[in-house]
Amino acid sequence: MASLSSYYTLLAFLIPIVIFLLTRKPKSKRLHLPPGPPGWPVVGNLFQVVRSGKPFYEYVRGLRAIYGPILTLRMGTRTLIILSDAKLVHEALIERGALFASRPRENPTRNVFSCNKFTVNAAIYGPVWRSLRRNMVQNMLSSSRLKEFRGVRERAMDKFIDNLGSEAKDNVGVVWVLKNARFAVFDILVTMCFGFEMDEETVEKMDQVMKKVLITLDPRIDDFLPILSPFFSKQWKKAMEVRKEQVDFIYRIIKQRKRELENPGSEKKATSFSYVDTLFDLKIEGRDSVPTKEELVTLCSEFLNGGTDTTGTAVEWGIAQLIANPDIQENLYEEIQKVVGWSNRKVDEKDVEKMPYLEAVVKELLRKHPPTPLTLTHAVTERTTLAGYDIPTDANVEVFLLGVSDDPNVWPDPERFDPSRFLGGDDQGRNDIRMLPFGVGRRICPGLNMATVHIHLMLARMVQEFEWCAYPPGSEMDFSGKTEFTVVMKNTLRAVIKRRV
Repeated sequence: MASLSSYYTLLAFLIPIVIFLLTRKPKSKRLHLPPGPPGWPVVGNLFQVVRSGKPFYEYVRGLRAIYGPILTLRMGTRTLIILSDAKLVHEALIERGALFASRPRENPTRNVFSCNKFTVNAAIYGPVWRSLRRNMVQNMLSSSRLKEFRGVRERAMDKFIDNLGSEAKDNVGVVWVLKNARFAVFDILVTMCFGFEMDEETVEKMDQVMKKVLITLDPRIDDFLPILSPFFSKQWKKAMEVRKEQVDFIYRIIKQRKRELENPGSEKKATSFSYVDTLFDLKIEGRDSVPTKEELVTLCSEFLNGGTDTTGTAVEWGIAQLIANPDIQENLYEEIQKVVGWSNRKVDEKDVEKMPYLEAVVKELLRKHPPTPLTLTHAVTERTTLAGYDIPTDANVEVFLLGVSDDPNVWPDPERFDPSRFLGGDDQGRNDIRMLPFGVGRRICPGLNMATVHIHLMLARMVQEFEWCAYPPGSEMDFSGKTEFTVVMKNTLRAVIKRRV
């Protein structure tokens, strides 16, 4: 949101106080919202957030200390109600899950890129969402389906390790972690989505297109103050150009897969199954037609974007913690060797299932560094109350993950990276929520199983093959973050790697 700062002065003159006076509700009809910082007429707390100079999640963390575990921020025409308490989250998303299971309205740009909320993550709670989610989970992300792509993951991991080794050889042992990790994941997802392994140039081009989409969807000030939309006509035109590029490029790949299905053998590296296969004739509740060209592109894009940066980011933070905690790295290496044996055999997914310490490391990683600081926004299907406060249907209900996973009342010494807290017992419980990096309840991330498979396997292969050390040698790890598509390390991680003997 830092880019919004250039509009302060403009806003001060463009938005007259009279708008506030004309739209103000009578006192008797005002909602009893959770507490929050006082704001300005019309713009609410928008300027305060931007002028703070902090990442949004750090600003929210500061407000939580003042206003408590449920608070309100007014961002122009948007009202954000932020939850950061495990009991409140449990009540809202589990006990009353159906009521809190919808999504708020989208801004015009997001409406275009989501085909009017025709995605698993963006759809309002109802028949479209049920149809899309059922298809993705049952026909693509089930345990049995994921196992069918084991060979794809193995080949991608081999390529990933080779790329790290080559980069280290050319750079005196130094490698970029995030760049290599996210590309390896993206390569896997491309094959799973379209059903054939592509050359590196095509994968890189698709990655560039997807990055343009994510950049285009970054919040703008007119998302919060639609009255200013006429001043953003150039940005709107650019967004439509990006959308056209996205549709044109990805639909060519979709047609390529369709030709393979109609003429088996036309693609040398085709898989027997892919996500797009499930979409061609997909039946949606309440609709007679199958997905359109634009909808096919949108659903494939969701599949690619949903699992790439989140997994790559988790791996970057994980390696950073292993460098900062060499004893944990050594314990993990010893477990890998104990399970795999002191041979040259590569650790595989069956081995990973026998590694409780690796599982504990990943859980602690996701507690300490959830890929996004807030879950995807929720909305209620009808006006309700929570903790004695009103929750209107047009409010954005946000779950502040860090407020839950860093709560000292729940986690002893929460700032410490300590995998042992997940060893030897029920680490999360059935009736409470102590961490929820993938959300929880009806709108939990459908790619949860796939993401954890990738993170476990990547960290295991990386630690088996290399010893990871700080760069520059002897330097301390900087764990400050910044918001991009996910929360990444402020200083992108470079590390020194040494081949294990």
